[in-house]
Amino acid sequence: MPKQTIDHTNVASRRVLMRVDFNVPQDDDGRITDDRRIRLALPSIRSVIERGGRLVLMSHLGRPDGRGFEAEWSMGLAAARLGELLPGGQSGPGGQGPGR
Repeated sequence: MPKQTIDHTNVASRRVLMRVDFNVPQDDDGRITDDRRIRLALPSIRSVIERGGRLVLMSHLGRPDGRGFEAEWSMGLAAARLGELLPGGQSGPGGQGPGR
């Protein structure tokens, strides 16, 4: 059986949970130094959106200690960069996008 990809899946009017690797390197001031991982995910993200899917992205940053919310491991910077590259997106519940 041939391997299926996201392009072979009917996503129209469906919610799609996509695991992305946005574990991007940052400098000492917390600025993203290389957004390659975000840019490489764009074709798959655009594919779902352009075909009418409702996309939910999930990722992680670094290795949190599991003590609850830890600001230094927030996905806010990656979400903001994704928003620059792909305008029109929204933050999810709990403020896991820009602004937290």
